[in-house]
Amino acid sequence: MHATSYRTEQEAFWAGEFGTDYISRNCSDQLLASNLAFFAHALKRAAPVDSAIEFGANVGMNLKALGQIRPGIELEAIEINAQAADILSELLSPERVHRGSILDFEPVRQWDLVLTKGVLIHIEPSCLPAVYDRLVRSCGRYLLIAEYYNPTPVSVVYRGHSDRLFKRDFASEVLDSHPNMRLVDYGFVWRRDPVAPQDDTTWFLLERR
Repeated sequence: MHATSYRTEQEAFWAGEFGTDYISRNCSDQLLASNLAFFAHALKRAAPVDSAIEFGANVGMNLKALGQIRPGIELEAIEINAQAADILSELLSPERVHRGSILDFEPVRQWDLVLTKGVLIHIEPSCLPAVYDRLVRSCGRYLLIAEYYNPTPVSVVYRGHSDRLFKRDFASEVLDSHPNMRLVDYGFVWRRDPVAPQDDTTWFLLERR
């Protein structure tokens, strides 16, 4: 899909040059090590999962960690940036990568774990209800939301760009709009954690009732 045909500025932003530049900033052994610690902690109260899909996976640093924590897990991904999707295809295989916008994704099955990490913050706020619906429809058991948190919606300038990062209480909005979901666990990982830092990430593990 050509960038000009996207419905929102945010989609075109991540499909384009900025999204491609993001790859080199977020691909390191340190990040993988931090992700291993993150998922081990965030999923400690979850039963073992045999399948997972990540909404907005970039090049798969989160999925790599999940694969090491749960060997043999079936992994899939949705990714809007073509170059990142190419790298993902080498990691997962092409048929497990859904190329395109989350807003165009229509799940035809469910996965044990659905993951979004640092992605909802970059979606046009008016489109969030549609995204929440896709997350829940994809969810066979667990939904892990790991994003920047704010009790009320707020827009933050992101690397010099306006209307590209939005903080809010994503988990509450999912719970309020989808009563078939319940909270299992939640937590926060500080960017200055001396062992396994994350970028001030607040995470919520939800479960389908």
